[in-house]
Amino acid sequence: MSRPCYVLKASCTDTVGIVAAVTGFLAERGALITEMSHFVDDEARKSFIRVEFEDDAGDAAALAGLAEQYRETVARRFGMRYEFHPAGAKMRALIAVSRQSHCINALLHHWWDGHLPIEITGVVSNHDDQRDLAEWYGLPYHHLPIEPSKKPQQEARILALFEETGSELLVLARYMQVLTPHACETLAGRAINIHHSFLPGFKGARPYYQAYDRGVKLIGATAHYITTDLDEGPIIEQDVVRVDHTMKPRELERLGQDVESTVLNRAVRWHAQHRVFANGNRTVVLRH
Repeated sequence: MSRPCYVLKASCTDTVGIVAAVTGFLAERGALITEMSHFVDDEARKSFIRVEFEDDAGDAAALAGLAEQYRETVARRFGMRYEFHPAGAKMRALIAVSRQSHCINALLHHWWDGHLPIEITGVVSNHDDQRDLAEWYGLPYHHLPIEPSKKPQQEARILALFEETGSELLVLARYMQVLTPHACETLAGRAINIHHSFLPGFKGARPYYQAYDRGVKLIGATAHYITTDLDEGPIIEQDVVRVDHTMKPRELERLGQDVESTVLNRAVRWHAQHRVFANGNRTVVLRH
């Protein structure tokens, strides 16, 4: 019979002996490592490590004890930031959307099929367009329309929903509103946005029209963490598709929507699997 599986996610200043200390700690416990990735950023002198392992820490109290033992024997020695998570636990995610359905449709489809390791706590929107879709999947739908004079109150309600539902991640699935600095800071590292261009090109509104005006031969999409600077957050995933001079903006948009959906799904999956590390204004994604 297999034992419970866990994830260790850790980072620290790079030095000699980190991998040996981590693997030695697990070996002394009799833990079985089933997957391990390690990356060193030479410029920043930072080390990033992710380990999946089987162990006998079968409940929350035992896992807390494991984390405490790790802190005393490994993390303190290296000044390490670290997290332990049950490998099979699903991250609680709240989805925000406006009118367009392609990204949320793909998210819900992959979630329904069990391909996204998340538990969706609900859908929130400033429009009512996606209610039927969300409710078909049995999800609560929160219609929070925006009035210009009451936008701070509407955003406060989103943040309250995030807390009330015990959500750990906010997915902005083409939610076409700019969040305030307060919201960005509150959700730092816990909110992923999909932008419909290959950033840093074509930031802001109507990127497909910007791309058409420049006559680009590739269009793309970018999933990134939100920050107080619009479309400037650390990038998690990107992809592109080739286009040509015969295509009008609407054709670019049609092609780009498939890319947006794919990129957002990958970013959400990797974040929920604890594969994404912040590294200044960049990320390290240990996919394997």
